[in-house]
Amino acid sequence: MIALTLAEVAAATGGELADGADPQVLVTGPLAIDSRKAAPGGLFAAFRGEHVDGHDYAERAVLAGAVAVLAERPVGVPAVLVADVQVAMGRLAQAVADRATEARVVALTGSAGKTSTKDLIAQLLTRLGPTVYTEGSLNNELGFPMTATRVEPDTRHLVLEMGARHKGDIAYLCSLARPSIGLVLNVGSAHLGEFGSKEGIAEAKGELVESLTEDGTAILNADDPLVRAMAGRTRARVVTFGEGSGADVRAQDVRLDSTGRPSFTLTTLAGSAPVQLRLYGEHHVSNALAAAAVAMELGLSVDDTAAALGEAGALSRWRMEVVDRADGVTVVNDAYNANPESMRAALRALATMGGRGPERRRTWAVLGEMRELGEESFDEHDAIGRLAVRLDVTKLVAVGGREAACMELGARNEGSWGEESVLVSDADAAVELLRGQLRPGDVVLVKASRSVGLEKVAEALLADGAAR
Repeated sequence: MIALTLAEVAAATGGELADGADPQVLVTGPLAIDSRKAAPGGLFAAFRGEHVDGHDYAERAVLAGAVAVLAERPVGVPAVLVADVQVAMGRLAQAVADRATEARVVALTGSAGKTSTKDLIAQLLTRLGPTVYTEGSLNNELGFPMTATRVEPDTRHLVLEMGARHKGDIAYLCSLARPSIGLVLNVGSAHLGEFGSKEGIAEAKGELVESLTEDGTAILNADDPLVRAMAGRTRARVVTFGEGSGADVRAQDVRLDSTGRPSFTLTTLAGSAPVQLRLYGEHHVSNALAAAAVAMELGLSVDDTAAALGEAGALSRWRMEVVDRADGVTVVNDAYNANPESMRAALRALATMGGRGPERRRTWAVLGEMRELGEESFDEHDAIGRLAVRLDVTKLVAVGGREAACMELGARNEGSWGEESVLVSDADAAVELLRGQLRPGDVVLVKASRSVGLEKVAEALLADGAAR
């Protein structure tokens, strides 16, 4: 973090020093809300959650090296007392970002693919200079400040993923670290229950491009009509990406190899270059184009961008992680999260990995609930079950309650699968089923919303493979 004295932290957050906090002590380490992650020279934010009160762990954080605590009440160790810890975290992030005068802020949002695209952007921009980026999916009002406060004097790029559950969320995050480049990936069905319609989601996502100034750049998905229309909501220069001929940064000759990894020709006004991705699934072509548009806007050449894309991997866990067991079973762990768009993309990737003809591998789709879909939930789950049939997935294992049952019923109604689809109650039941039926060469996809916890299935299957 750019060094601040505790006096400067107090001034930035509107707080007061307490319990012997020395105003001249420097905060040089990261901001943390988990005392187990408190670092020497850092600052611990005593956030009160639904089940845990960070104030109870203040002393532990200081013992771990934190120089002080952001707190709402005295905690017996050096502290900056504030009215609201969450608000104070945002103000601190703003203060640090304002001091990072050499850093270009890149912000991105979208209904699907945010984290994968953010990881690609970070790997490309590292070629141009020191880059700080959101870890995992820490993209809300808590995670965002923890990323923004990690900038240092030599940071050249700050890449910030932005999520939204309510209108105004993205506008608020943009006020903390004003982006010079704003990227909108897509408008899908994630959080449909919260926003009511895709148009409502687009309204919220578009807050990003509205925050840009005239000297900024809005990078928009030309293949998504709701995103493309955001060009009318920004003062910034607009750059588009997509597979259509009208996009400024586009993909031509898209192909998938036998493992489901895409290749394409990256085509821009400045030239073209071949790209072979290490990531799995055709949906990563759009993510790669978005990352390429950002990198080239910041000065990376077409050839260097293509080379960097070919070397980039997945930095965040449980997103199309592909592991081959010793017995030949392939486990695809995509269990971090799910919405209709990402579920369809994962199923198509699974079908590609299974192959065709006499060498075709058996494919298993172990799928759980997609949450926060509102009134569209049952229809969307039914559609996913039907898609599994149309893609000729060998067996669907639907895990969970009503939504999973709707998915499994959709599969039956689409193809009269009978024993080729099954409903099980939970992750343990899915593991038991798979252990009894998997055979060498099979490909297993595991995917659901994060709160369902289906990563347990993938982890159990990989542990079985390691034990062989």
